[in-house]
Amino acid sequence: MTGGDSLDVAAARAAIAAAIRPITGRETLPLRQALGRILAEDVISPIDVPAHDNSAMDGYAFAGSALVDGLETVLRVAATVHAGDVPTMTTAPGDCVRIMTGAVMPPGLDTVVPQELCRLEDGRIHIAPGTLRAGDNRRLRGEDLTRGRPAVAAGQRLRPADLGLIASLGIAEVAVVRRLRVALFSTGNELRTLGQPLNAGCIYDSNRYSLMGALDRLGVEVIDLGLVRDDPEALATTLDEAIARADVVLTSGGVSVGDADFTKDLLARRGEIAFWKVAMRPGRPFAFGPLRRAEQADAAWLFALPGNPVAALVTFYAFVRDALLTLGGAAPQPLPVLRARCTTAVRKRPGRTEFQRGIVSPDADGRWAVRLTGTQGAGVLRSMSEANALVVLGHAQGSVAAGDEVEVWLFDGLV
Repeated sequence: MTGGDSLDVAAARAAIAAAIRPITGRETLPLRQALGRILAEDVISPIDVPAHDNSAMDGYAFAGSALVDGLETVLRVAATVHAGDVPTMTTAPGDCVRIMTGAVMPPGLDTVVPQELCRLEDGRIHIAPGTLRAGDNRRLRGEDLTRGRPAVAAGQRLRPADLGLIASLGIAEVAVVRRLRVALFSTGNELRTLGQPLNAGCIYDSNRYSLMGALDRLGVEVIDLGLVRDDPEALATTLDEAIARADVVLTSGGVSVGDADFTKDLLARRGEIAFWKVAMRPGRPFAFGPLRRAEQADAAWLFALPGNPVAALVTFYAFVRDALLTLGGAAPQPLPVLRARCTTAVRKRPGRTEFQRGIVSPDADGRWAVRLTGTQGAGVLRSMSEANALVVLGHAQGSVAAGDEVEVWLFDGLV
């Protein structure tokens, strides 16, 4: 798809999703090193969790048949069971056992009364009528996980709780998808890297640092190829290096718009790149497709972003973030979306999607409200830094009145 009418955001996202496929490489890691990695295969529980019926409370275990409707229950404390004990005692009718949270239930006992819901006098507990029912406060064997069932599914990006769950199964290593490799560079003769003098007409390259931060949050391997001049030979050399080393090539600047004939020619010789004009603000110019070197069968995917700092980040969040997660083997997960009351009117014309920078906070009534961060120009990176969310005004949506609800992408879900 080149030139012509603008493509709407949803269609662009769908086209990318339809084209890409996850990488297949994997490695085995100690559990301690697996945080944030994508699980390559289901973790199957080798045991029942819990392994035995056990107490969910500190209290007293007894046979639930001792409870009689409308009558106080009085039981003699015959023994004590701590977590880690293997109780083998048998209890007589009218007896109970002092038990701690997590301790294995003694044979024949199926109910636990929490210590705060009974009265202890002279070695006996007194349970008021209606306090509990038979079977209460007992965790059953296999209640959390049954042996042979998946505990954590392939495609899960491993979180702290996942590591704890896997450790509870006695599993020390997991198979994970290898890290997705992303080569990154910025283009433009006007760009200078940090530490260089800033000549007249030049600017420091901020996009690489914003995008490297966004990539680091996704857990990919970043290959920083620096700055590339608007020069056919320099661009060709950098592209070939990126294709050879990476699964994805991510650029910002001149490559994305394809203004120069040599840019389109270079990309055309290396793949099937589509130059899109996306109906969005900020953003619009975007390029996507597979890149190859002549001797290579496998492709690296190109995502070429606009050069304006805010536009580069917004298009990354709108198109690239989810694609990289998919390529890296992660199971698709809907982006958390919030509805919030907009505190100010926003002018918008239908026919494009607009992403406004905003600050979300509770209003006086405890409902979510969002206010814009001020000037929304594509080059005003400060407003992006001050924001904690993107206000997303849909393709067909018109102007927003103060008090209207709008869709919000929280940065905590994106970055």
